[in-house]
Amino acid sequence: MSAAADASPQSEYIQHHLVHFNSSGHKQDLIAQFDIINYDSIFWSSAMGLIAVFVMWLAARRATAGVPGRFQGAIEMLVDMVDQQARSIISSPATRKFAAPLALTVFVWIILMNALDLVPVDLPSVIIHALGFGHEPTDPLYYHRILPTADLNIPMGMSMGVLLLMLYYGIKIKSPGGFVKELFTAPFHAHGIGAWILAPANFLLNLVEYAAKSVSLGMRLFGNMFAGELLFMLIALLGGAWTGFNAMSIGLGVGHILAGSIWAIFHILIVLLQAFIFMMLTLVYIGQAHEGH
Repeated sequence: MSAAADASPQSEYIQHHLVHFNSSGHKQDLIAQFDIINYDSIFWSSAMGLIAVFVMWLAARRATAGVPGRFQGAIEMLVDMVDQQARSIISSPATRKFAAPLALTVFVWIILMNALDLVPVDLPSVIIHALGFGHEPTDPLYYHRILPTADLNIPMGMSMGVLLLMLYYGIKIKSPGGFVKELFTAPFHAHGIGAWILAPANFLLNLVEYAAKSVSLGMRLFGNMFAGELLFMLIALLGGAWTGFNAMSIGLGVGHILAGSIWAIFHILIVLLQAFIFMMLTLVYIGQAHEGH
């Protein structure tokens, strides 16, 4: 018997919701498959990025010198919080001038992307079907996921951007020669022949450090949001088990509402916490580029 025949309706439901609307029309075979483009992740991440920039622009345009309104007050508190964190981590005023707005944008952007996980699991499919699309597996919109941060490509792409900034500021602050020298002379400092002996080990450790920072930064955000998305799908299965007005269906329906509400409230903390952690680590890694081992 084939694996497809063995799959339960619940398993098929989960698998269907984990496939992206992409250039291949099916689930990618590998974690990193560069010949496949996930159009839904690109669309939703870009849309949330534009909304984040628009909110910041709108706040700046409506800013007044008098008593701020609620919207302006909230944005000012957010800007002040990020600025204080940047001042405590990054010593260079010139770098803070770029890093603080970057951290603010990343924070708001990730919050908006993560908040998409609070949208009911099947609502996008219902809307797409109502518009006349996605009824058959051959339709392009048959598969669609709206949570960009549960797609490994998005968090890892953002972490790669942070890695490039780490390298850029490391080279800018220490000069190209000083940066390369530190790769081979730190963290195990030595002189004479000892420096030559330890150079390969130092270089390898520095490469591992840069790779570990980037991978952990992206994987942390992806892992938490992917787990949350899976849990929402499992909770949705409780409501999907409705077969009529009987004791079991009513019990599962009540459990669906209670579990969904409790998890959604708790998930708000995860949405904010993961955005805050990514923002803080971005500042920390850029700040570390100014420091020597």
